[in-house]
Parts: sequence; structure tokens; C-alpha cells
Amino acid sequence: MEWILDPQIWISLLTLTVLEVVLGIDNIVFISILSGKLPAEQQKKARQLGLILALVTRVLLLFSIKWIMSLTEPFINLATTFGIDNPDWSRYLELSGRDLILFIGGLFLIYKSTTEIHHKMDGPHDEQKVSKKSATFMSTILQILVLDIVFSLDSVITAVGMVDQIGVMVAAVIIAVLIMLLSAEQISKFVNDYPSVKMLALSFLLLIGVSLTAEAFDQHIPKGYIYFAMAFSVLVEFLNIKSEKKHLQKQSDK
Repeated sequence: MEWILDPQIWISLLTLTVLEVVLGIDNIVFISILSGKLPAEQQKKARQLGLILALVTRVLLLFSIKWIMSLTEPFINLATTFGIDNPDWSRYLELSGRDLILFIGGLFLIYKSTTEIHHKMDGPHDEQKVSKKSATFMSTILQILVLDIVFSLDSVITAVGMVDQIGVMVAAVIIAVLIMLLSAEQISKFVNDYPSVKMLALSFLLLIGVSLTAEAFDQHIPKGYIYFAMAFSVLVEFLNIKSEKKHLQKQSDK
């Protein structure tokens, strides 16, 4: 029980929990957008199930650390496949299992974001028609699961790089997902209530998809830049919404 008195353990747990919550924001946004296409009575269940699957995926991956770390070892070099001798190209085209997962996940995220933006631009009638035609509970959960795996991989590799104790990693992941479960409904309502926020969220997911695809080819975009851009854009949008509400309030008072 000595670990209870070790401040380093608690600092690691707090730091990792905060980081896991931040890394999970894009996961919540994606789940909110997908679940928003389902009938109202199924949306909450889809969000909860999606986050529970995210928790299970993360914990399973944490207990497979040896396998996870083996995914960072290169297993194919596309430069050799295409007969490219340039050492710089060779370095960028050297792919590991993690790179492949990030690449496929990034492309999937780009595809889904672009499709959703296209539906939004086509107008509510077209969006509703497509939603009724294609959005089923199982297909939504399957899509959430695919992206859970991609986001979980990134999250788990971050955890392994920061902390040595498996117990601290699992505890941080569980706490982070519980926080996400508590906040998912409010985030989902906010995203779906305001069309401009939903478009902004889709743009973020598109940006994250590009970031994941670039990372697969060893082109690292610092996450801090992406999250700062997201936070700043949300703040501007929040001020916009507040200003619009005040304007409508003044008009109604006249």
C-alpha cells in the first residue's frame, strides 16, 4: 500500500487523466455527430455504448502493451517496393503497423467528415433523407468502434510513453471515460442544437483525419496546435452564439 503515499503516482494519474480526456474530445465529437443521425430514443444509448466500447478497447490495448509497442516497428518500406533510392523518401515511406492503422483511420475520418459536410451543404431535407436511408443503430456502432480503435491506439501509446505502472494507466483511462460519459450528452446536445457548431466540429474531424494520415508518413503535426485552434474556434463560436441570443432578446423586447 506504499503507492498511496507516493506523490509521483498521483501526479502521474492526474496528468494522464487530463491528457486522456483531451485526447478523447475528438472521440466524443465524432460519437455525437454519428449518434445525432439516429432516432431520438436511440441516441443516448449509442453515445453510452460508443464510450463503453472506447473504454474496453483502451483497457484491452493497455494489457497488450508488448504487442502495441511491436506495432511501432517498421514492417514494410514502400520506397523499396517502388524502387525509390532517395533516403529521405525511404524514411517517410517506412510503415509500421501503427502507421497503417493511423493511415486507414485518417482516411476513414476524412471520408466521413467530407460526407457529413456534403450532406449539411445539401440542406436539411437531403440530410434527413440520407439519414433515414442509411443510419441504423448497428452501422453507427460499427463506425464508432472503428474510430474508437484508432483513437485508442493513439491514447494508449501516449499513456505508455508517460507512465510505467499499468495500474495507473488503466485507472486514468477509466476516470477519463467516466468524465466523457458524464459530459457526452451536453456536448452532443450543444453540437446538434447549433448547425454552425456542427459544421465546425466536422471541420475539426477533417483536420484530425489529415493529421492522422500525415502522422502515418512521419509528418508530425503537434497536437497542441490542433487543440489550440479547436479551443479558439469554439470560443469565437460561443461568443457569436451569445451575441446572436442578445440580439434576438433585444428584438423580442421591442
